[in-house]
This record gives sequence, C-alpha cells and structure tokens, in this order.
Amino acid sequence: MWITAVSLAAWCWLLLCQGFFWRTDVRLPPRREPREWPSVCVVVPARDEAAVLPASLPSLLAQDYPGRAEVFLVDDGSTDGTGELARELSRRSGGLPLTVGTPGEPPAGWTGKLWAVRYGIGLARARDPEFLLLTDADIAHAPDSLRALVAAAGTGDYDVVSQMARLRVESPWERLVVPAFVYFFAQLYPFRRIGRKGSRTAAAAGGCVLMRAGTAEAARIPDSIRHAVIDDVALARAVKGAGGRVWLGLAEGVDSVRPYPRLGDLWRMVSRSAYAQLRHHPLLLLGTVAGLALVYLVPPAAAVVGAAGGDTATAVLGASAWAVMAATYLPMLRYYRQPPWLAPLLPFTALLYLLMTVDSAVQHYRGRGAAWKGRTYARPGAVPDEG
Repeated sequence: MWITAVSLAAWCWLLLCQGFFWRTDVRLPPRREPREWPSVCVVVPARDEAAVLPASLPSLLAQDYPGRAEVFLVDDGSTDGTGELARELSRRSGGLPLTVGTPGEPPAGWTGKLWAVRYGIGLARARDPEFLLLTDADIAHAPDSLRALVAAAGTGDYDVVSQMARLRVESPWERLVVPAFVYFFAQLYPFRRIGRKGSRTAAAAGGCVLMRAGTAEAARIPDSIRHAVIDDVALARAVKGAGGRVWLGLAEGVDSVRPYPRLGDLWRMVSRSAYAQLRHHPLLLLGTVAGLALVYLVPPAAAVVGAAGGDTATAVLGASAWAVMAATYLPMLRYYRQPPWLAPLLPFTALLYLLMTVDSAVQHYRGRGAAWKGRTYARPGAVPDEG
C-alpha cells in the first residue's frame, strides 16, 4: 500500500510540477514575417535512404520561401543509390537548387550523421547563409514549413527553432509505441521549460532544427558534439552553453515518412541510444529500471492485486495512479489521432521501453551498442579527443 501511495504521489508531482509536459499545445510561437527574408541553406544527411527519399526530398525542394534558399544533401556512403536518386528527383521536381556531396568515412570520434552534417555545413558556408536547416532524409515538410520556422526564429529572437516531427502511426505496433516515445521525451525535456529564458533544460528534435549560422559557429556545431549518439539533445545543450536560446515544440506539417511496421524495427530505434541517454552508467540504469517500475508498473499491479485480494486501500490508490497516468497520456493520443482506449495500455508500453533500455545496456557491453546502419559507435570516453 505504501509503495502504491508513493507511486500516486509521483504521478501527482508529474501532473503538476514537471512543466505540464503532458500538454500538446506547444506549437510554433506567434510570429510575423520579416520585411527581408534571410538566406537559408538546408542540410540533409542521408545514408541508404532511397526507400523514403521520394516522399521527403520533393517536399523540401518545393518550399514556398520568399528568400534565397538551397538544399545540400550529403550522401553518407550509401549503397542503394541515394545520391543519384536525389539528383533525379531534383531534375523531375525542380524547385530549390540541390547540391549532392559525399564526405567519405567519418574519422575516429565522429558519428556518421554528424560527420555528414559537418560536410554539409562546410558546403553551405560558401553561400554565407544566415540560417541553417538541419533535417533528416525521412522528414517531409509542408510547403510553408521553412517560411514558418524562419519567421518564428526572427520574431522570438531564437537561435534554434526545432519541431518534433509527427512520426508515422499506421501499424498496430506504431500505434502502441510511437505516441509513447514522444510522451516520454516530453516528460524528460518539458517543452515549456526549454523555451523559457534562463532555463537550463535543453533539447531539440534532430529531424527539424533551424539554427542561426552564427550560432553554429559560436557553439562549434557539430565539432563540439561530434561523438554524440543523441545529437539533437547535445546540439541544444551546446547552443545554450554558448548563450543561445532554444525553442522546441510539436510539429504541424513536419512528418516522418519512415515506417516502423514491426516491433523489432521500433525496438532497434529505441535500444540503439537508450543506454547512451543514461551516459552508459550502470547505477543510472538501475535507477531508471526502478523508477519505471514504480511509476508505470506498480499502479496497474496494485489495482488488480488489491482488488483480487480484498485490499481496498491498495486497489484504490493503484487505480487512482493509473487513472492520472492515462489522463496525462490522452492529449498525446489525440495529437496522433489515436483512440483513447490506448491510454490505459501505457504501463504495457512502458514495460516494453524498460526492456528496450536493458537490452541497450546488454548490447553495449557486448560491443554492439549504438549500432545504426552498419556502424557501431564506442562510448565517448573510448575514442581519442581532438585538440
């Protein structure tokens, strides 16, 4: 009963004191269009993305942007013809100018994505842009996406404006796991706190990051975060550390087209970086497992066991905590246009995430941690630093 009471207290604290993370109304802030539109270079790192590029790249090339804009797609050693497909899509679609470049294999201490981003920013600097848009190859943008991002950055005087792309939710496993992924992210990094002046909370969503070019130089992006597996959070921390302002919210018109039809696909997406989020620390792993169990697994267990065993107090406390949990999840389900009956299933989804996190640690100690698209990255302390 007392453990269940602690779980209920934790949910009351999360409901009221964790930046109202469960609300989904943090969208692009009020904005006004500038008299003169600044120049923008769009950098798209891509590795073996031929399957999704036809659904994403044309949306970037078709941006309705009044100022000067150009797209740089960095083909990071693809074996499926990503670079040539990008050129063909540009020839067919027209729109913004496209440059395709190849950086070669990343040196020790660099992740492949950030090495590609570095190369793309290097190409973009020749155009002397005022803003850089870093976006993933699986992200489709509405025609006014770039225009809205730039206007928001100028109006709010933000150095980084990032939107959490709406992920695909079509398969049964996507419906169960994907909204919870964004829900858990917002719980760790409440969006309202990120944009608040003086707040130390820092995060971004790597699929859509608009950044001032001067800010990238001042924060030494991406060199200062070259080994980061969770590069979007590392980028936001570097920008805030350099005195910059960051805004992050949920997206309208910025959508991921990458499918995760099977549980194994989603499992790999989460487990490749979960232990890195815990800084590869066993004690943090143990604390996370205990915390997930207390907050997400105790309420339904207490409600069922208490009711079956005639322990009314435990059953009521467990049911109350479970109800608060489900209520905080409903706004995210509405945002993803999912039925409300999925809300009480959040403990089962949390159990999956707990197992994914443990598996991430196991793979790390087996030497297969942070593996993605044929590359496995060592923990930062295991690679040589650059002067």
